[in-house]
Amino acid sequence: MDRPGGPRVPQRRGPNRIYGEQRIVLAKRAGQKRGWATGTFDLYGKATEKKYKTFVATWRPAGGAIRVVLVDEPKGWVAFFCTDTAATVADILESVAGRFSLEITFRDVKDVVGAGQQQVRFVRASVGAFHMCLWTFTMTEAWAWTRGEKELAGHRSASPWDDESRRPSHADKRRAWRRELLGNEIRAVLRPGATEQELQAAAERMLNLAA
Repeated sequence: MDRPGGPRVPQRRGPNRIYGEQRIVLAKRAGQKRGWATGTFDLYGKATEKKYKTFVATWRPAGGAIRVVLVDEPKGWVAFFCTDTAATVADILESVAGRFSLEITFRDVKDVVGAGQQQVRFVRASVGAFHMCLWTFTMTEAWAWTRGEKELAGHRSASPWDDESRRPSHADKRRAWRRELLGNEIRAVLRPGATEQELQAAAERMLNLAA
């Protein structure tokens, strides 16, 4: 809805109105040629130019006024809003971009680490398994923090169809750590003077890392 307009009628009892009478249609607002502006924002780690339109409206689920931002994207317009009407367009768009990084983390914890796939019976076991997955994710990210992209994604050279410029994913970091652990085991086996028992034990450990 739009914002209530006009001064308050003195004879009217009760609080001021919160919601206007006219319903706002976002598609119509996005279709209007006037009101668009262009700005550069820090999104996903780089300066990105966006064409946007912003205005204040009211929305009952939010309990009052909201700041609406329409963004003109190549595949069509998208809308975002914030309950803080004083927030700038940069505040809103950068917060949205930061939110997507959290969604990617949730996806990696489930798809790469395997959270939610544990077959356990009790609630406390499910909580413990989920905590273990979160710690595994965190330790992998901490290990890869100081590593360069070539070290983390060097295995892509064997896959010419892959995009080498793509930044390392969590799966890449996890694979690189496993390669380092496996390499340490191999180098330990190849040292001079290793006994048959040590070679057998190292082979078992490497098989457990590989499979």
